[in-house]
Amino acid sequence: MNFEGSILTAFLLTTFAGLSTGIGSALAFFTKRTNKSFLAISLGFSAGVMIYVSFVEIFSKAKLALNTVYSDFYATLLTVAGFFSGIMIILIIDKFIPSYENPHEPRKIEDMANKPVDEKKLLRMGLFTALAIAIHNFPEGLATFTAALQDPVIGISIAVAIAIHNIPEGIAVSVPIYFSTGSKKKAFWLSFSSGLAEPVGAIVGYLLLKPFFNELTFGLLFSAVAGIMVFISLDELLPTAREYDLGHKSIYGLVAGMAVMAGSLLLFMK
Repeated sequence: MNFEGSILTAFLLTTFAGLSTGIGSALAFFTKRTNKSFLAISLGFSAGVMIYVSFVEIFSKAKLALNTVYSDFYATLLTVAGFFSGIMIILIIDKFIPSYENPHEPRKIEDMANKPVDEKKLLRMGLFTALAIAIHNFPEGLATFTAALQDPVIGISIAVAIAIHNIPEGIAVSVPIYFSTGSKKKAFWLSFSSGLAEPVGAIVGYLLLKPFFNELTFGLLFSAVAGIMVFISLDELLPTAREYDLGHKSIYGLVAGMAVMAGSLLLFMK
């Protein structure tokens, strides 16, 4: 398994995914109303990609890696254990973030603009949201990076899905900071910078795990990645998409994401 050749690609994909919070920040400044249909469809699409690739591709590849070390039963057992360990990791992170500061609570641009401005409260909300996003993005970065190391096609798909997922997070950071400070520049850079936790998570995770990279650690890590992404999809993406939804657009996006992911996997089959 050659990890070295694709490190740069994996890092660039992870950086792209993380810094897409800046896209959400830019959208907040150049539009007067939230495009709820766009967010519902795109977040549903992102969830579809992540759920499909986690169960169909990542979980099975984790088991294959573990099968080189253990019998089928123990390989399956460890894959399942890794999967639920990934869920527990992101669940514990979520438990430390108060719900009213959670970046995945939907916020609309027009609502923020029309409310009476409590500058200190809005600034605190924006800063805490930026911190919350940074904490969330750390394991997401490791997940994207690990997937891209193993298979660039999967890495690209996950990076795009995470990037879409980060757009409303950029709005959640930039809007309250802008209305509390009046500075678009400050709001944009804080939003943009919060996404840096994604490539940082990738680098730290890789440096810590590099000496131990083998089929066993890869299988356990990859199964945990599947768990992390399924949890993000079910706990964050789909509920947020439904909040923005006016009908069944989020489900249409979900099915489209699964179909695109299935098609891309078929296209690049060897």
